[in-house]
Amino acid sequence: MQNYANLSGQSSVLAYLLGSDNIIVQFKAGQWTFYNYTYASAGLYNIEQMKVLAVQGLGLNSYISTHSPQYARKGSSMSAVSQ
Repeated sequence: MQNYANLSGQSSVLAYLLGSDNIIVQFKAGQWTFYNYTYASAGLYNIEQMKVLAVQGLGLNSYISTHSPQYARKGSSMSAVSQ
């Protein structure tokens, strides 16, 4: 996992992991803190936009809140979503 830069200082995103066809996002709080978004669940365009925002460290939480991409898995640990 790569720490999210959170340049705005207001994001709920803590970290992310980029895959070839997915992105796993870890949020700071909640029952389910890990979400795996895939091409199959959210679409290629959404995943690629989320990857760019993750690397930039700005706008990822807003993008997820605004566009509500579907996730493939959610869980309370990395292992729960990366299978």
